[in-house]
Amino acid sequence: MNVSHASVHPVEDPAPATATQVENNPPRVRMDDIEGMPGTLLGLALRFFQFLFAAASLSVMASTSDFPSVTAFCYLVAATGLQSLWSLALAAVDIYAIMVKRSLQNRRLVSLFAIGDGVTSTLIFAAACASAGITVLIDNDLNSCSQNHCVQFETSTALAFISWFAALPSFLFNFWSLASR
Repeated sequence: MNVSHASVHPVEDPAPATATQVENNPPRVRMDDIEGMPGTLLGLALRFFQFLFAAASLSVMASTSDFPSVTAFCYLVAATGLQSLWSLALAAVDIYAIMVKRSLQNRRLVSLFAIGDGVTSTLIFAAACASAGITVLIDNDLNSCSQNHCVQFETSTALAFISWFAALPSFLFNFWSLASR
């Protein structure tokens, strides 16, 4: 019977690194650890600005008495409220990760962040676009800004767009980190 036999080849154990070798060859930064990802200072700054502009948009729109009469403005209030809560919750997670020096590169966690950021950024963009359309209708086409709160509507819409500009990089960084795995 002709059967092959397994052979074992000895492998030498590398010598432990000395202090000078460690200083000359510092650990390399992985591509996943770039700024803007969850658990980094830039990621926290993006969350802070998302929350700040979404909360400002919400408060400006809610301060008007006649926003409930227009569906697009109600949608903007709902979308900015959701964006505010989402950003505040993830900012707390980022603060925790930064304080304990923990990486948030768990695939399931980043998937949750990417899906949540994608949904909230799509909602805030759609709401801002709808509100912008209504403000243009009221201001330019109907010429009835004197009876409405056009300045507040336009300000709230602009703040919602700025919140979307801060939310989009968070989504792209999270989505990119999922695609690079």
